[in-house]
Amino acid sequence: MITSRWTATPARTAVPRRRGAVLEQAILDAALEQLSTVGWNGLTMEGVAAGAQTGKAAVYRRWPSKEDLVVDALRAGLPGFDSAPDLGSVRDDLLELCGKMREAMFSRPGVALRAVLHECDTVTAERFHDVIFAGVIEPGVRLIKEVVRRGIARGEVRSGGTDDYVCDVIPAMLMYRSKVCGSEWRDEEFEALIDQVMVPLLRR
Repeated sequence: MITSRWTATPARTAVPRRRGAVLEQAILDAALEQLSTVGWNGLTMEGVAAGAQTGKAAVYRRWPSKEDLVVDALRAGLPGFDSAPDLGSVRDDLLELCGKMREAMFSRPGVALRAVLHECDTVTAERFHDVIFAGVIEPGVRLIKEVVRRGIARGEVRSGGTDDYVCDVIPAMLMYRSKVCGSEWRDEEFEALIDQVMVPLLRR
């Protein structure tokens, strides 16, 4: 048997070179992945670069700080709320809407957002105020108002049910219970919120 003294070198798999929007999206995805696995405190620009299979310099050229990167990652990743459910009653519609909010909060971007809310100090959290409001609070309140308006038109809800304080209750409770109490919002908790708080507030 003849044995060659030359040993074959395994071929390396080349990582395709990405630029522009493709590279930026890979970096944003890597940032969300880091947030959802190691949290805000564990996220590093080096770790994001490794996850995106690019150099640290490519990350810093686009985002000079961790905060800047996370703001854009959350803005790009948070799921949208397209339309309010229409099941025929305000109670059922609000319960369905709460379920959709829970899905958003437990999606990868939602888990990343909760990591920011739980781990950031007050000063740092201020950087994310607009992201939270525009990405979570405002869309939720808009759909709640849509549900309530339909209830008013059916004669199911009192006039004035679309007052801001009334329609802020569900998002405010979701954020408070998630951040302060660590609640995962089981179905029975949603039912208690709707039946014990929202229905009495809205009843004619």
